[in-house]
Formats: sequence, C-alpha cells, structure tokens
Amino acid sequence: MLLPRSSYRLLPSKHGVYLFLDKKSKVLYVGKAKNLQRRVNSYFVNSNNLLEKTRILVSQVKKIKGVIVGSEIQALLLEANYIKLYKPKYNAKLTDDKAYPLIRITMNDKYPKILIARRNEDKKSIYFGPFPNSTAPRLVLRTIRRIFPFQSVVNHPNKLCLYNHLGLCPCPGVTLLKDTPYVRSILAKVYRKNINHIIDFLNGNTKKVINNLEKERSSLSKLEEFEKAEVLQRKIDAINYVTSPLFEKFNHKINPNLDEDLRYKELQELKICLLKHNVQVKNLERIECFDISNISGTNATGSMVVFINGEKDSSQYRRFKIKNLPNFPASPAGRPNLPNDFAMMQQVIQRRLNHKEWPFPDLIIVDGGKGQVSAAMNAISAMKQLNNETMDIPIIGLTKREETIIIPSPRPLSLRERARVRVDRENFVDVSLPKDSPALHLVMRIRDEAHRFAITYHRRLRSKQLLSDM
Repeated sequence: MLLPRSSYRLLPSKHGVYLFLDKKSKVLYVGKAKNLQRRVNSYFVNSNNLLEKTRILVSQVKKIKGVIVGSEIQALLLEANYIKLYKPKYNAKLTDDKAYPLIRITMNDKYPKILIARRNEDKKSIYFGPFPNSTAPRLVLRTIRRIFPFQSVVNHPNKLCLYNHLGLCPCPGVTLLKDTPYVRSILAKVYRKNINHIIDFLNGNTKKVINNLEKERSSLSKLEEFEKAEVLQRKIDAINYVTSPLFEKFNHKINPNLDEDLRYKELQELKICLLKHNVQVKNLERIECFDISNISGTNATGSMVVFINGEKDSSQYRRFKIKNLPNFPASPAGRPNLPNDFAMMQQVIQRRLNHKEWPFPDLIIVDGGKGQVSAAMNAISAMKQLNNETMDIPIIGLTKREETIIIPSPRPLSLRERARVRVDRENFVDVSLPKDSPALHLVMRIRDEAHRFAITYHRRLRSKQLLSDM
C-alpha cells in the first residue's frame, strides 16, 4: 500500500518492508520491520531522538509504501531484493556489492557451493543481496541448510566432513566404496534439485518450493516409498514454520536512526569516555581487538578483528596460531601447570606489531582484564625497545563477567579522581558504563566479534586434529 506521509499511522502492525519515497516517488530508503506501524511511527513521533542524517532523510519523505509479508525471513529477503532493485540513496552502502555481503551460488560447478561473498565477480555464479550486515545472510543460510543441506566450501576434501555428521552437508562428490556410478548420479540429481529449491527460496518463491515438494511427496506415497515421503513432509513442515509469523530468528532494531548515525554516536561517546580517563585518542577511525582461544593450552589461537569507523572490516581480520609457550609453573599447593594466557596475548600483539605494512590502530581492545591489558602493554614496550621507536597506541580491556572497561592510568590519580572510579594499586581504572551506553555497546560488539573469530579458528584446528587422529 502507498500512503502519503501524513497517513503513516494507517500501516498495519504486521511483518513487512517499508519504503520511504520523495516528492518524485523516488525510493530514498528501504527497511524491514517486525511491526510496520510501530517501526515507521518511530521516525515521526519524536523527531528530537533523530540524529543528523536520519533527520535529513525524514525531512525528504513525502510518501510511504508498506509491503506485508508472512515472516521475518521473507522480510529480510525482500529488503535485500528491493535495495538491489532501487539502489536507495540512504541505503547507499548496501548497494555497494564490494562492501556488503552477498550470497553466492556457484552454478557452473558440478556440485554448486553456497558461499558468503563480498564482490560480484564471477559471472557464472548467482548472487543474492546485498544484505544489511554480515549476520543476516548467515542466519538465512543457517536456517535453509537444516532443510536443504549444501556444501559451503570451495574445495571440499574427498571424505565425509564434520557437517555431514550434523546433517548439514551431503558431501557431494565424495566417493564411497558402497556407491555405484548409478547411485552417485542419483545423489548428484538430488543435490542439484536441493540447490534449485534454495534458489527459489531466496527469490521469495516459497510457495513454488512447497508445491514441488508436495508433488514429489505424493508420487513417492503412490509408490509406497513412505520413508522418503516422510522426509519430504518434514521439509514442508520446516519451510512452513520458518516462513510463519511464529518464527522469530532475526533481530529488528527499535532505534529509527540510520546505522551511520548510530556508529558516529557510539564512537563519539567512547572517545569522550576515554579522554575523560586520560586515554589520549585523537580519533577512533581504526580499532583492533584481540582474543585468545584454547582448551588447557591445546590448539591455542589468537584473533585480530578490525573495525573501521565503527563497522567491522573482515578483509583485514587476521588469525594467529600460538607458538610454543611455557605454562605457568605448578604451585607448591599442588595447582597444575596452566596455559599462560597472558604470554599468549603478548605474543599475538607482538607478532601483529611486526607487520608494519598493516596500518597501526588508533585503539587496541583486548578481551580480558588487567592481566591481558598488561600483556598488551608489555608487547608495545618490547617493540619500542627492539626498534628504538615511539609507539603510543592506547590500550583498554573489557571483562566478560561485569562488562567493565579496564583502562591503564598513565599517571597517579588524585584523591578526588580515585573517589569517582575504582582504582587498584597498579593504577588500573575500572570503568562501569550504564548498560544502555552506546560506547559500551560498541566495545562489547567489537569484543564479541573477536571472540567469535578466535573460537571459530580454534574449533577448526580441533576438528582437523580430531579427523587426523581417527
């Protein structure tokens, strides 16, 4: 439905996609909503809450179009399709296929793979998107994969992978002794059929997918192949579920402001917080965060994630496989040798700083408390002494349990300053920001991304070791 701006309250309270149009009916912005009326109302009810660029957008809106869909996943796919179609001015970043994530299907391969891509480079592949963020296509594919398993790596080994045991990858092309050429050809046809179902699903043609599955199920039932028919029925039920209003897997922002405005506010508040506690930052254009992942010291890994102007840049992420390090010595009380997480953190940051071809960050965040922050400071001190150069990179930590920011104080604090914040004898300042603080949300988001990246690599190494030991 197309409404004049003044009639925005007439939008229904249902899942959908909304489009803001200017006086020439040109699409300015596309967004999705769990509740169309509530979401669109948030732009107009209280304009005082809007930041600069969002306020400019709202001032240009003359018409509003709402499209009702049946579920959140349908809204997400429709939003991506509309952004690709209309290239709205205020979704400008989303129209850049080089920057924002796409779903890529390698149709020219014998066994097509489904991947996350950043560039629309292969003309023989099919692309869907761009999506608003990297989380969206992963959630979509994670949902689809449980219904239609697919291969998600370019070079699949000629053996059953871990995802096969989880029912998520059919491992097409893997030759098993029991498989005859006829069986392999049947499996290849089934796999290609699943890929076609996924393409229809991503195009929003879920009814077509269900109709095809129902026809195939009926044929199998007539042939009395009831087990195969039951498998198809479970797929039909799953599709009906994930495309129903009851399935709520995707996050919907309540804040009406544009992402660019929100990132700017987060960065400004973090900068003010750091300056207030004597952390000398000129800007926060490039922030790097480090995390360590291991189990009792085995397969220890470190991660480095990079955020540029508050947005993650996964092309600059780096992984580090921890080299041999001594454990903490056993204590007289009988405490066993433990992996030295602090030394691991110091090693990772020193190895990162050795790469002078990578731009140095404006701020380093480490996942952890005073020990990890001290390790990072030791890494910088060691590099200063080794290279006889000035290297002043601000460092902070973030503790998991209390979400407290740990800041090393560059000077002794006065009694008045000590009364305002918790300070230990080593002059570390514990800063507890309000739970709704944009600065805290930014630091937590960066830390969580570093943790996700580290543990993903750690699990991969564990899986390789497990398979090699079998």
